[in-house]
Amino acid sequence: MAANTSRKMISAMQVSLDGFIEDSDGKAEWVESWADAIQLIDDVDTFLLGGHMYPDYGEYWRSIYTDPLHMPSSPEVPSQQERLPSANEIAYAQLAALTPHVVLSNTLRNVSWPNARIVRDIAQIRTLKDTPGKNTYVVGGPGLVTRLMDAGLIDELRLIVHPIIVGSGKPLFKTMRKYPLEFVDANPGKSGRVILTYRA
Repeated sequence: MAANTSRKMISAMQVSLDGFIEDSDGKAEWVESWADAIQLIDDVDTFLLGGHMYPDYGEYWRSIYTDPLHMPSSPEVPSQQERLPSANEIAYAQLAALTPHVVLSNTLRNVSWPNARIVRDIAQIRTLKDTPGKNTYVVGGPGLVTRLMDAGLIDELRLIVHPIIVGSGKPLFKTMRKYPLEFVDANPGKSGRVILTYRA
């Protein structure tokens, strides 16, 4: 029997204690840095994200990559305008600029981020997963994560759970389907955060 050479697809997301990635105003002020999630995944050679998330993502990280002495404006974390990018954020921007990005979208016509390409359907994502390679970092957003889970393509979920209850907003999981997950690990982080790892 041939060895399984498919790559792992790993989602690493930041979420409130009650399961939201944004509050009802579309903000996530409890997130100190969007670069934290990539530190949870080793051996990444591809980033995967949805078309709804891509435009802001590309603009935000391109700004840090091209001008590491200036923190770009972020509607989710307005306080970031008052500080310089951290070493982790600069490192993320540099890694992202060198790493191929795959954007799943039926509406985008072009992407300007270096090494980025658009795919139109889940079948192309399945083909990517079956291609030998290192880990794929599923950046998000939540709609993409849900679609990939529905298709059985997510291997692991790594959640940075923040010690805050926001009450309402955009949930991480937009699905009515039940998903039994295998618990792998829990690690306390700084500022009361907990990093949870599950195998799908």
